[in-house]
Amino acid sequence: MSNAHGGRRRKASVPDLVSGALDGNPVALARLLSLVENGAPGLREAMSLLAPHAGRAHVVGITGAPGVGKSTSTNALVSELRSRGRRVAVLAVDPSSPFSGGALLGDRIRMEDHATDAGVFLRSMASRGHLGGLSWAAPQALRVLDAAGFDVVLVETVGVGQSEVEIAGLADTCVVLLAPGLGDGIQAAKAGILEIGDLYVVNKADREGADTVRRELRSMFSLSGSSQEGWRRPVLKAVARTGQGVAEWADALEAHLEHSRESGTLDVRRRRRARREVEQIATEMLRARWSLAGGGEALESLAVEIVAGRSDPWSAADLLVGHSS
Repeated sequence: MSNAHGGRRRKASVPDLVSGALDGNPVALARLLSLVENGAPGLREAMSLLAPHAGRAHVVGITGAPGVGKSTSTNALVSELRSRGRRVAVLAVDPSSPFSGGALLGDRIRMEDHATDAGVFLRSMASRGHLGGLSWAAPQALRVLDAAGFDVVLVETVGVGQSEVEIAGLADTCVVLLAPGLGDGIQAAKAGILEIGDLYVVNKADREGADTVRRELRSMFSLSGSSQEGWRRPVLKAVARTGQGVAEWADALEAHLEHSRESGTLDVRRRRRARREVEQIATEMLRARWSLAGGGEALESLAVEIVAGRSDPWSAADLLVGHSS
């Protein structure tokens, strides 16, 4: 791209992008997130520069089965948080496009209410086939948004069922959305998402069956133990489309954050999150090193030996690790 004098515009360096993001420049912030998502060479430098500024945002995961109204609920929650003076970022992890590998942005149309609000930043990321419903780059994207000074970062996940449990390891507070008419509370329990929530919101509560879903959830909690780390998990009702019950939802989020700080569980969760992130990065580094060392050819050779009955998977793994070390 040329400037007014006909020369080329200088490409911003990583320190320039970090400085811009810290100053609230949305363009710099968007470019940093692209750097993260693409795994660009400057990623390591960016994370190092951002690290001293992170750790302040309240990360809230919003999950639930398709059809519960996650995007509409997120939109309503953003409005409520903005009315309380909070700066809010939304990281929406969408299914990957089968053609481009990018995020499908249809649901983002519902977020257009906040498109011109400088206190709101919206970003869609492609899950790129990652089974946990979250992009592999999500933890690092969260660090960027956290360091940029947002008070709350909402992570809205794909909504694919049992794999949504990954959100529990990423968020300070995890919200599970349900809705009447999409299967009862027992079905939700089978989906494996009831264990991960810090609070539960029955959306579309103006529909028949909302009270039944709420009652079933409370009954299951009473049977399995209704407290988590000393926190009694509330079951709220809301109609996100009209904003009904959203203020109570925001109140519960603040109450959970305060409880987590006072009980020490917030630090525990964040250390656990950091350990997982380090482990993931280290695994990727080892995989890359193994590939450069010709591990693919060695693996193929070992597979032939296993199929022929001349080796077993454990012995082959020992040889493979030795080959790449």
